Amino acid sequence: MANAKAKAKTGGFGAWFKEKWNDNSITDPLHRTRYFQGLIVKIFAASLIIGMCFTILYPIIKLFPMVLNNVEELGNPDVVWVPKSFSIVSFKAAIRLVYGNFSVMLLSLLYAASIAVIQVFISAMAGYVLGRIKIPGGSLIFVLVIVTFVVPQQSLLISQYLRFKNFDVLGLFTLFTGGTVDLINKPITLYLLSLLGFGLKQSMFIYMFRQFFIGLPKELEEAALIDGCGFYKTYFKIAFPNAIPTIMTVAILSFVWNYGDTYYTGYFYPDGPFVAVKLSQRFAQTQSDTIVTAVQTWFDAPAATSFAFDAVRQAAVLIFLVPLLIVYFCVQKSLVENMEQSGLVG
Repeated sequence: MANAKAKAKTGGFGAWFKEKWNDNSITDPLHRTRYFQGLIVKIFAASLIIGMCFTILYPIIKLFPMVLNNVEELGNPDVVWVPKSFSIVSFKAAIRLVYGNFSVMLLSLLYAASIAVIQVFISAMAGYVLGRIKIPGGSLIFVLVIVTFVVPQQSLLISQYLRFKNFDVLGLFTLFTGGTVDLINKPITLYLLSLLGFGLKQSMFIYMFRQFFIGLPKELEEAALIDGCGFYKTYFKIAFPNAIPTIMTVAILSFVWNYGDTYYTGYFYPDGPFVAVKLSQRFAQTQSDTIVTAVQTWFDAPAATSFAFDAVRQAAVLIFLVPLLIVYFCVQKSLVENMEQSGLVG
């Protein structure tokens, strides 16, 4: 083996391949042919995986020479992969423009986590009822859940917006206060959507829980009934704890999607402290000249051009991705295992 490796170093891959082909230890021609067929398949598979990884990572790799370059040297055709002088001015500008003292990011993370808890709790109850309880019209309700998932969000926007703009519950607000309540641009609107099952991707979460509870053995519920457990105790003591794989999957997906949401937050609470909304507002193309001027003034970089706008924007996006990357690296193994056991499979 060591001799083969030495010849591969001196004569290249062709010499190594010829050496293996003429290897007298492999006397059976059929075995030799299968050996090299398997070798070619492995080489092709490795090349395909490396190529796909590079294709996926290329946009991110391309960002680092831009965000770590001196803002006054951006756009230099001589600088492609390695900056002539490293600088973190782009990150400083992004923090100053969007994140401040990072209170905005902390509030965004708190919002995403709280919405994820609500969606898990409500979706699990709805999925349990649809999956385990025989109720009149249950099939129709499930069809409506699927339709809610399939129908584009934009088609429901006008009706939802008007409902929250003139919020009333069975006419009670009008009866006692003389008018409706305007809930637009208030945080309670986003929580009401999740509590009522219309949160971001919540119909899909209900479907996932339903698929899990359908496969739950009936013997568990029968044993709980014999032990004296009622409906609610059976759910909270037996069904819900056994749904840990689906709970983790839904919680992670809900957190990630709500953290990066600009649709519901942008329409129902546009002035809220959400990083994704502030990124879309701050780095609109109409703000490019303003941001370039700010960079020139703050960091004494009079030669900064419009490329500085792109560098600061990409730096802000990279900072935005840091919490998601931390979550992913912490739960990637359990997430993959739980996805196999959740309602997304089968």
